[in-house]
Amino acid sequence: MGATRQAESTGWSGAADAGLATGAVARRLGVAPTTLRSWERRYGIGPARREQGRHRRWSPEDVGRVEEMCRLTGLGVPPAEAARLALTEAAATVPRSRPASDPGTLSLGTVRQECRGLARAAVRLDAPAVESQLRTALGAYGLTTGWEEVMAPALHAIGRKWASCGERYVEVEHLLSWHVSSALRRVPDVGARVVPPRRSAPAPAAPVLLTCVPGEQHTLALEALTAVLGERGLPTRMFGAALPAEALYEAVRRIGPSAVVLWAHSRNTADRALVHLVTETEWGVRGARARPAVLVAGPGWATGAGAYAPGVGRLTGLRTAADRIEALFAG
Repeated sequence: MGATRQAESTGWSGAADAGLATGAVARRLGVAPTTLRSWERRYGIGPARREQGRHRRWSPEDVGRVEEMCRLTGLGVPPAEAARLALTEAAATVPRSRPASDPGTLSLGTVRQECRGLARAAVRLDAPAVESQLRTALGAYGLTTGWEEVMAPALHAIGRKWASCGERYVEVEHLLSWHVSSALRRVPDVGARVVPPRRSAPAPAAPVLLTCVPGEQHTLALEALTAVLGERGLPTRMFGAALPAEALYEAVRRIGPSAVVLWAHSRNTADRALVHLVTETEWGVRGARARPAVLVAGPGWATGAGAYAPGVGRLTGLRTAADRIEALFAG
């Protein structure tokens, strides 16, 4: 495919287009601006003209060439060779399909452009671009929408790809997961729109305890919920992956939490006996003992929450989960 057809796939149209700045091209393709400048300096693949002799302006053909280079490097072609092929329009000689063990590109469906950029950057193992895409998404949409419409769909698509391709893409999943986790923990520092605590729901004296059940290693969704609750001014205690049952029992007794959220990604780790244990855990002086509200979350809890223990609630979706926990204290 030549550079002109590549340009059409990015949504460019017509020679009258004034061109894009480097930052806009980086966001469109999921490449860090520093990567684009490095490719221009090292391999001569960049904008053909500058506005007023200073600012880079990318034409449709320029974008088509760098998009082709992104595709080729994603296939494992060394950057210097990928640039040569893109510049000489000889990329048609390189197979456009992946090996038989890899049945195609990521299946993302209808998602935001930022999600596509994030997924492409992760597949290329371009850590600076992944970082840039996460900052852009959180800055534009905030934490809740950024998670639900950018980060989570990209993670799910890469997870499906890994499951269908054996051991391929596991490095992609690990890199993206690490950067997403890092972004969730520093939300106030990435330019995201921080939601002030809601005055109708004063922060409770006791925190919300969040943990994965024993044997459960998937923590990202729970990390996202922890970050959203923090945005809303609700104190939390996050214990992460696979907290043993005995340790959970002791933590509940020592902290005296207002609520306990138990995350299970798999049915194999969703333990009904553990839920019952937490609901029966008490603290405080005799005659004034208290118990936490218990909430289960994650796809592992496949049946109705009431089947696990009386009064247990089930959380679904990040936004509704945060709303429900906040409502416990507003009421």
